[in-house]
Amino acid sequence: MKFLVVSDSHGKREILEEIVEIWQGKVDALFHCGDSELASNDKLWEHFSIVGGNMDFDSGYKNTQVVKLGNETIFETHGHLYGINFHFDRLLYAGEEVGASVILYGHLHKISCEMNNGVLLLNPGSISLPRGEIMRKAYAVVEATDEKYVIQYYSDTHEAMKDLYFEMKKSK
Repeated sequence: MKFLVVSDSHGKREILEEIVEIWQGKVDALFHCGDSELASNDKLWEHFSIVGGNMDFDSGYKNTQVVKLGNETIFETHGHLYGINFHFDRLLYAGEEVGASVILYGHLHKISCEMNNGVLLLNPGSISLPRGEIMRKAYAVVEATDEKYVIQYYSDTHEAMKDLYFEMKKSK
């Protein structure tokens, strides 16, 4: 099972259209973790599981989504309501409450993926305004198998960034 995660596009609709065009049919789901700055009823969202961020003022957005995809339970949020600028405790707890095996978030504009108590915690970075040590516009594609998660980050030109490839074993 494979899914794509993008976040913090901040009005850059064209890149999201490209992602749909390139990846539709190649992944099982597309996730947008907020701060799109698009209307919540935009036709583009027919292709995505979406949540609102701190820059999405349209009341049509949900703050969180829980998606069952194959054997995975995915908790999706922007993250700003969970104090992630300071720590991840509240975000991890929210994921734990719904039995999440994967937690997807945005807000920080920083590429990050790690296993935390058997849960994949992933930030795809920002497709428009990157921050942090890895200053590259990015999104992530995650392949989930019974044994592991394989994470490959892609640039805004849709090329795999070879140095941003990770394999993470699942807990037994």
